[in-house]
Amino acid sequence: MHAVRTHVDINAPALRVWEVLTDFDAYAQWNPFIVSARGRPEVGAVLENVLDSNGSTMRFRPTVRVAVPGKELRWLGRLWAPRLLDGEHSFLIEETGSGGVRLTQAETFTGALVALPFVRRKLDVHDHFTAMNTALKQRAEQR
Repeated sequence: MHAVRTHVDINAPALRVWEVLTDFDAYAQWNPFIVSARGRPEVGAVLENVLDSNGSTMRFRPTVRVAVPGKELRWLGRLWAPRLLDGEHSFLIEETGSGGVRLTQAETFTGALVALPFVRRKLDVHDHFTAMNTALKQRAEQR
């Protein structure tokens, strides 16, 4: 198993953060990591996402597992077959009591390939998550 977890505090209501997070059509305008996303934030929906990782792109089709407006979005992506390389990606939106929220973006990678050193290096996406969090914060606070 390999896990990545990041946080950002956002001075905006939970539903505004949710709106930015789930406005997939606008990702190309602001998101430096998931540069394209299509689909619906609904349980069971299959998304079509494109990641930009240091200039190279990767397409993947995760399935939405949790979609609670203003609270949580979670999907599961797989490389080829179950348990080879699975990534459960989540966005948790928690109200801070000050009119803002804390967004936690995390991913847990599991499967046989996680143990390989060259694969594990590719899974070190902390900086990409941080860049996306910062961009989402700016967009949500501007609205």
